[in-house]
Amino acid sequence: MAEETAAKPRGVLRKMYYWVLSWAESPRAELYLFLLAFAESSFFPIPPDVLLIALALSVPARAFRYAVVCAAGSIIGGAFGYLIGLFFMDTIGQPIINFYGLQKGYEQIGALYNEWAGLAVFIAGFTPIPYKVFTIAAGVFKINFFVFMIASLLSRSARFFLVAALIWKFGRPIRDFIDRYLGWLTILFCVLLVGGFVLIKYVL
Repeated sequence: MAEETAAKPRGVLRKMYYWVLSWAESPRAELYLFLLAFAESSFFPIPPDVLLIALALSVPARAFRYAVVCAAGSIIGGAFGYLIGLFFMDTIGQPIINFYGLQKGYEQIGALYNEWAGLAVFIAGFTPIPYKVFTIAAGVFKINFFVFMIASLLSRSARFFLVAALIWKFGRPIRDFIDRYLGWLTILFCVLLVGGFVLIKYVL
């Protein structure tokens, strides 16, 4: 019974995944990309990379344009997530956290923000860590909004432009590599980045 229950969410997510992919064939694909990036930063489960990759593969010359659209939607969506955490945590934010089963992670993020603030936002925005949890938590813990937006701008732009650059340079053969290894590469990057900050703080 537990396996059957667990399989249902995966089935729903798979259907949503292919539904999002179908948007790449629409004449309004760029608008959908913007809206997807916006929604994923605060509540939607499917990352915009899915549609970004599909669009960039279809027209590689527009890869960086699509990255700009994706980054803009994600940054504005992050601000929306921040406002949810700041003003609507009980009515909207908490149900989102509960839906993804991330209550424990959310509580740990509070301590992370107290220590690192903008760096925590940067890491969340660049890696596969659910960005929506960080944006909502940023509002709850009242992280400086300017710092939050700058960190979002840098991290989300870096993530999506990395994907666009790989597609533009290598084309379709790089798609499987992105799907399989992008998460690990960004995690490695952030581990090295945080390690550098720790070294500066405690050693130098």
